[in-house]
Amino acid sequence: MIITRTPFRISFFGGGSDYPDYFRQYGGAVLATAIDKSAYHSVTHFHSQLFDYSIRVAYRQVECVSQLDQLEHAPFRECLRSCGITQDVEVNYTGELPSFTGLGTSSSFVVGLLNALHSFQGRRLEPLDLAYEAIRIERDVLGECVGCQDQALAAIGGLAIVEFLPDGEIRPHPLVLRGERKEELQQHMMLFHTGIHRRAAEMARRQMSRLSENTDRIRALRKQVDEGYEILTGQGPISSFGELLHEAWILKQELDTHVGPPVVCDMYHRARMAGALGGKLLGAGGGGFLLLFVPPERQDKVRRALHDHHEVPVRIDAPGSHVLYSTEPATSDETVAPVLRARTQFAD
Repeated sequence: MIITRTPFRISFFGGGSDYPDYFRQYGGAVLATAIDKSAYHSVTHFHSQLFDYSIRVAYRQVECVSQLDQLEHAPFRECLRSCGITQDVEVNYTGELPSFTGLGTSSSFVVGLLNALHSFQGRRLEPLDLAYEAIRIERDVLGECVGCQDQALAAIGGLAIVEFLPDGEIRPHPLVLRGERKEELQQHMMLFHTGIHRRAAEMARRQMSRLSENTDRIRALRKQVDEGYEILTGQGPISSFGELLHEAWILKQELDTHVGPPVVCDMYHRARMAGALGGKLLGAGGGGFLLLFVPPERQDKVRRALHDHHEVPVRIDAPGSHVLYSTEPATSDETVAPVLRARTQFAD
């Protein structure tokens, strides 16, 4: 048996520049962090000759099928296919937070599943290899309109700037903050669920269809990555980070009229009136989780203002996808899909 844990993520700045439609022309980058809420996968072998099915997968539903192509859950099906597993396997998924909420859960699912399946076969992949393979499956195989930051953060973890180069290379730069600065950032973060579930790919497809109109806005969002870095690594007040988030909020609203539904804008207005310095609707917009940047002394007032929305406490800088439990340790000499090969396939 193999059990893996894969983090969800919060993105602060640079969203939109991680889509190949943009970064293959201009290059892109995001400032983001993996969080301590995760996806869990377990993979187990069984003797299908003794059952009336050869593959069993469990998520919100349970599917027991005789052939791989009979699986209705496309990411399960295509990850199994990519790893060459067609029988005698049971895979289970559990997520600490729901899907379609702006935390990169879909990509964490794919990254974690690939990590579990490769580990099940005795192979250890480097984090970027997992990210590249997940991107290929989501974009090329499943045809999803997704960016590339979610897979990278799920695989590498941590608090980082992740660059996306025009040739398709992904280049992570971990942020090493002073202990007190990191804790200061942590203490200013609040996360509330808007009550709206939506598919980010639909929002992203609409925004990418207007890329020519939004290029300057996305370029401005990309520039905020550097500004956010300077704030976090500098000596100035952390409040500047919240004010920069508010500037990004205004820019994001200009990308598409559907980014901020009325209920979300009302939440943000109430939070600002109660003392929040800034915030971000996570993911492509439309709903999901709302991140707020609030001085600790004002947080109780913000909670009262948003009493009708569920708050989820999170910790930042979580580790990337990793094996929690294995009955057979992976062999160190069986690493597959080198980064160069994966990047070249992606770039093509």
